[in-house]
Amino acid sequence: MRLSASSSLCLSLLLLAAGGVAVAKKDEGPKPVPWSFAPLKRGPLPKVKDSAWPQTRIDYYILAKMEAAGLKPAPRAEERVLQRRLAFDLTGLPPVAEGAGRARNGPGTSDAALTDWGRTVDATLRSPHYGERWARHWLDLARYADETPNWLDSTKYSYLYRDWVVQALNEDMPYDRFVLRQLATDFLPDSKPQDRVALGFLGLSPTYFKELQLPPEIIKTTVADEWEEHVDAIGRTFLGLTLACARCHDHKSDPISAQDYYALAGVFASVKISELPTMKDELWKPVAKARADVASLEKQIADLKKKKPADLAKQMQDCEAKITAIKSGTPHFNMPMANAVEEAALYVVNKEKEHGTKLDYKMGMARDLELMKRGNPNDLGDVVPRRFLSAFPSRSGQPRKFTTGSGRLELAQAIVEDAAPLTARVIVNRVWKHHFGRGLVDTPSEFGNLGEAPTHAELLDDLAGRFIEHGWSLKWLHREILNSATWQQSSMAAESEQRDPENKLYARMLRRRLDWESWRDAILSATGQLDLKLGGPASSISAPANVRRSLYGAADRQDMDPMLRIHDVPDPGAHNPWRTETITPLQGLFALNSPFMQQQSEVLGKWAMQHRVEEVYARLFGRAPSAREAEVAKAFVSGREKDAAVWAQYAQALLAGNEMLFVD
Repeated sequence: MRLSASSSLCLSLLLLAAGGVAVAKKDEGPKPVPWSFAPLKRGPLPKVKDSAWPQTRIDYYILAKMEAAGLKPAPRAEERVLQRRLAFDLTGLPPVAEGAGRARNGPGTSDAALTDWGRTVDATLRSPHYGERWARHWLDLARYADETPNWLDSTKYSYLYRDWVVQALNEDMPYDRFVLRQLATDFLPDSKPQDRVALGFLGLSPTYFKELQLPPEIIKTTVADEWEEHVDAIGRTFLGLTLACARCHDHKSDPISAQDYYALAGVFASVKISELPTMKDELWKPVAKARADVASLEKQIADLKKKKPADLAKQMQDCEAKITAIKSGTPHFNMPMANAVEEAALYVVNKEKEHGTKLDYKMGMARDLELMKRGNPNDLGDVVPRRFLSAFPSRSGQPRKFTTGSGRLELAQAIVEDAAPLTARVIVNRVWKHHFGRGLVDTPSEFGNLGEAPTHAELLDDLAGRFIEHGWSLKWLHREILNSATWQQSSMAAESEQRDPENKLYARMLRRRLDWESWRDAILSATGQLDLKLGGPASSISAPANVRRSLYGAADRQDMDPMLRIHDVPDPGAHNPWRTETITPLQGLFALNSPFMQQQSEVLGKWAMQHRVEEVYARLFGRAPSAREAEVAKAFVSGREKDAAVWAQYAQALLAGNEMLFVD
């Protein structure tokens, strides 16, 4: 069971119950307003000395700071390097080997070359695999999981949310609409039942175990922890703010009060995580009745197995025949269900006439929460009406009030309207960080006073403003970045590495290590085994027969697959703004001894045995081998050219090498 961010609160409550004393600090006065709360500032482009270098507006801002520091941009990377960088950035896959032979070798920047490059970017953005790649980044933020502990409701159809994210990104759904759909698609006028899968952002939220034999005073804390998780996920994902810090007291560094926190928490106290049908009510009602009848018959079978009557076999056969008849006679019986939410106010109360706790959902209703003193749900203050953050007033001059049901719709609208400058800055920075390896703000989910200041504040505001002007289009943002001279720089720049090791001035590109999913997919692509089918249920990533993209490997919130755990894949029960990179002995042992690497090495080895070394390098790296590499390959297999095991060893050395794992 994953502990919530406020698990330490439980200890505090136990200490209080035992007679301990908590000392409340005095109010430290108004907090400074973070730079990120200000309206977007748009100004003229900065002046630069090397006016021939910029290709997009981005380059003027980058070059101006470079020149001020006495640095020059790195040369444009070779075309082969750019093609590989582009393919992995946008699709998480290597460029096709046959396309590498047509790439230009020169670093030209003529108008014709730039036009050709722009067309290449557009073609790559049209790939259906773009949505898969960028969905993976989003799902890390959204705490997506395919499997949850068995005491929770089913997540059998969680993949529908993942597939919805892929489709939305491929269709370039405007980001503001993307936010609205995930928080309140059921309130939108054009919403259809199948759109409910978009609510997976909330419907797949982590849920904590509740032993309902315990008294309400304890269960209230667990429920409050869940509300905190939801507020935290919304705040960090969309706003880059640590709102959960205001549960026990006013935020210590940002102008977010405890009243702000409980105004938002009331939204999540007014929803119930539920499986909802993806078809209209007239189709769903007979299915619901049929499923209830099947459940009743399955219970009868279970009871029969316990009682073991004399005619057990006959009674079980009769029940199973009825189940088969119901399933076959009910259209859409296997209708997919959406992991979503519905409107319901939750109250934690005593069970009637017995010991324990009842979770009392008032369906179709909403509630405001009382302020919980020091975060303790058993020590309540005044009621806080549901509304948005006071730091982001609406046009009325007051924070937007939430009056439509739970308030999910107004919350989403406030995020993309009242807090639009902050929301745009956050998503623009996330995209930038995935393209460059570091963000303009290198704390992508902390835009408050405790986060890092932007290295190029004017550039971030210019990009965020134009992002909004271009209809919140993520594909527009990608084009703007990928067509820039900044992104097209080489990673080889000795002076920049020495004077700016963190690359805060962007006078070169960082050589970046592929994440686990891209590395595994690149290996399967190199061996010709990769199944590029889009969508559908997940399966075990370590299953020998699983050759689908790594996006479709099952994410288990309780028992993560060891293959994922050792390769820095984050906890699917937590918001993860960026992948931690480690180098461990287990990773090396995986490359040497794992069944996956052995299997793929054998496949590639059999292919390599029938082809020239030049073809092997073209397939894996999109280039010809150096004279030294060709010499080493020839020496290694010399006299054993027909030995498949030798070729498998050679193939494994290539697959496990740095060139497969890094992008220049």
